[in-house]
Amino acid sequence: MLLSTIYGFFKRNNNSDTSIEETVVEAQNGSEKAVDAILVSYTPFVKKTASLVCKKYITDQDDEYSIALLAFHEAIVKYKNDRNASFLTFAHLLIKRKLIDHIRKEVRVKEVSFGMADSDSDEPDLLTKFEHSSSIEHFTEEQRASDRREEMQRYGELLESYGLSFEELVSVSPKHADARQTAIEIAEIIAGTEEFNQYVIEKKRLPIKELEELVEVSRKTIERQRKYILALVLLLGSDFEVLKEYLKGRM
Repeated sequence: MLLSTIYGFFKRNNNSDTSIEETVVEAQNGSEKAVDAILVSYTPFVKKTASLVCKKYITDQDDEYSIALLAFHEAIVKYKNDRNASFLTFAHLLIKRKLIDHIRKEVRVKEVSFGMADSDSDEPDLLTKFEHSSSIEHFTEEQRASDRREEMQRYGELLESYGLSFEELVSVSPKHADARQTAIEIAEIIAGTEEFNQYVIEKKRLPIKELEELVEVSRKTIERQRKYILALVLLLGSDFEVLKEYLKGRM
């Protein structure tokens, strides 16, 4: 019964060119058929993502598969079409984060157990402890680098949807620190104002006229920096936590 329902659901969707994003919206609107169809159809995607993150073959019996499946279901619930990123990209990132959290917890448990085992020893193996600590640090750095690469890819997709690119931003970025700081402050105003945010999402440009009345900067300056400011607004309103942390350091 379930398989025939799913078959019929996707047959209907294929005939109407319905995208996965539209199907997710149906699921969010309460369609159990849509939820079942997505979960069954994208099981290979969930397993493949889990295998890539864990660097091993994942089966239905593995804890990692259960965690990945729950994360995928959470992605269905939390995905927003205004993210300007595909649902599968969003789901991939969420699965990855949940699995990394799981791996880190496992590492911490082993670390505690390791410490307890050593507490009874008169001469603990300091070299082994050091190697264990170094491996955790190495894993964390590798993961941050991986997260940064993935966020950069998604951010590039987001910029492209607004007619921007990394190459262009390099050429239009303000050369002076004061100008960059001004651009950041303007971007913060827009990102922190729901009305302005909505304007950017709908029009894909800055509310320059409204900004003139709020900031002590000329219209000419805002227009000269508009691409840079727009890129900052998109970043501040995103879930790219690693990139935003980097921006905080620059600020």
